[in-house]
Amino acid sequence: MKLLTIIGARPQFIKASVVSVAIGAQDDLTEIIVHTGQHFDANMSNVFFEELGMAKPAYHLNINSGRHGDMTGRMLIEIERVLLAEKPDVVLVYGDTNSTLAGALAAAKLHIPVAHVEAGLRSFNMRMPEEVNRVLTDRVSRWLFTPTAVAERNLRAEGVAAELIIPVGDVMYDVALHYGARVKAEGRILGGLGIKPASYVLTTIHRAENTDVPERLMVIVDALIQVARQMSVVWPVHPRTRGALRQIGCLEKLSQHARLIDPVGYLDMVQLEKYAALIATDSGGVQKEAFFYRVPCVTLRDETEWVEIVDAGWNRLAAPQVVDNLVQTIEGAVGSTGQDVSPYGSGDAAEKIALRLASDLP
Repeated sequence: MKLLTIIGARPQFIKASVVSVAIGAQDDLTEIIVHTGQHFDANMSNVFFEELGMAKPAYHLNINSGRHGDMTGRMLIEIERVLLAEKPDVVLVYGDTNSTLAGALAAAKLHIPVAHVEAGLRSFNMRMPEEVNRVLTDRVSRWLFTPTAVAERNLRAEGVAAELIIPVGDVMYDVALHYGARVKAEGRILGGLGIKPASYVLTTIHRAENTDVPERLMVIVDALIQVARQMSVVWPVHPRTRGALRQIGCLEKLSQHARLIDPVGYLDMVQLEKYAALIATDSGGVQKEAFFYRVPCVTLRDETEWVEIVDAGWNRLAAPQVVDNLVQTIEGAVGSTGQDVSPYGSGDAAEKIALRLASDLP
């Protein structure tokens, strides 16, 4: 049976790295990888295939930049061409990006069944492009692989048939168990930056709700400048975020207080996460990785899909609206811990996904 995997963004490369290994262990499955090009920078793309030992994609569509409709439309056209040429038995997509939606729609219109990894996540904020992508992808998918009990309940509440919902756990936990043990405090990026473990706040910002709203981005910048007076702030800056910071005229000012660095490879990012005193982020994946490494996290958003770690006390929501409030939340979370919970499965989600697909495909 031929399985075609569509990926395009950094978090999807990470998830696919373990699922592709599990697929390769199944005698009845052959995988073809399509990279849409959504993340095209070498530090956002190529380095992940090298570090994670992934096979190079059979197709690279080189589609990036532009508005959501433009990008998704171009992806839809090119993915359809690949599907018509390859005639796969199933299309596998991950998460909630434009690549996810384009792949799911192209497959559904050609009557190719879709498998969605990380199904059922909801922020209940339809202004988020990610929420639109994940809801529509779930609607056209045959296999809904859910990472948590909350995701499963969300789908049931939406009337999804029980036989389509497959609880497997979170593939990101598989990844954290596999690669986290390889990364120690010595060497790698901490050594290059001259930073000691537990002495810094790690920051990542990339969501449109923050980067495209100057008022919110300025609150984040001003808050981190204040935090940097007490503790180092290390910020691997997404290319689009760097452009937004430059546009509002605060990139130079921020660089005088925080360590602004280019995006880093996966293993370097694991080290930065694992040994941070605190992580301040708007990334869904980084929130979970903070929890996996038992590092306190402040999520700079109005809501999160990963409510389990908020409820358990490992993660705090802090909408970037008032500088002093954000500073107090970040500084107050340093050194905190949460409950001993395990909401993301047992680290075998990738194997469960591959086994289920192998058993269901004719």
